[in-house]
Amino acid sequence: MKLLLAEDEKDLNNALTKILEIKGYEVDSVYDGEAAVSRAMSVDYDGIILDVMMPKMNGFQALEQMREKSIHVPVLMLTAKSEVEDRVKGLEIGADDYLAKPFVMEELLARINAMVRRNNVYTSQTFSVGNTVFKVEGMELSVGVHSLRLTGKEAQLLAMFMNTPGRSITEKQIIERIWKQEDKEQEKLKLYISYLQSKLESLHADIMIRESDEGYCLTMKVQDT
Repeated sequence: MKLLLAEDEKDLNNALTKILEIKGYEVDSVYDGEAAVSRAMSVDYDGIILDVMMPKMNGFQALEQMREKSIHVPVLMLTAKSEVEDRVKGLEIGADDYLAKPFVMEELLARINAMVRRNNVYTSQTFSVGNTVFKVEGMELSVGVHSLRLTGKEAQLLAMFMNTPGRSITEKQIIERIWKQEDKEQEKLKLYISYLQSKLESLHADIMIRESDEGYCLTMKVQDT
């Protein structure tokens, strides 16, 4: 599991990073909101921990930019303030959870575990882009009355793309998320992309997976005029 931690208090940042790594997480640490947005745009995380009070860009502003850029990774916000207004604001702009400082480490770990567990398993989620519907639980891909089942890896890939339509995902991000400790070969990724593309075409889907400068992107097909 890969986390992004944005916390400007360096001692707290270092302590949290070490504890999370001991618990088995891979952690990228930054100290301001601008750096958090930049990392979130270039790396595929399982969860993000955002402090509210940070230099350059506060946590609220960073979260708003992430959501505007179609980054839907679950976010836990940390703040020294416990006012209801702050908690409500964070949730309204897209935070998934909220924890006031000072906090007990066991509670933070429990909240992170729950957050990434929800994100890692797409369970009952259904994606719909264009004329194409993908039901994750049954790995069922359909267009109108026609449908077919995907394999596990195909389903994971398609969920990534349909979760962020129009956004390029790098080969590195895909390989790290889907294959993890398996052989990280680009040929394997390209093979599964071709499988998915063939199945989309067989159903006459109006979406496609195309290669981009950054990696791959799910887009609408250009309609013939």
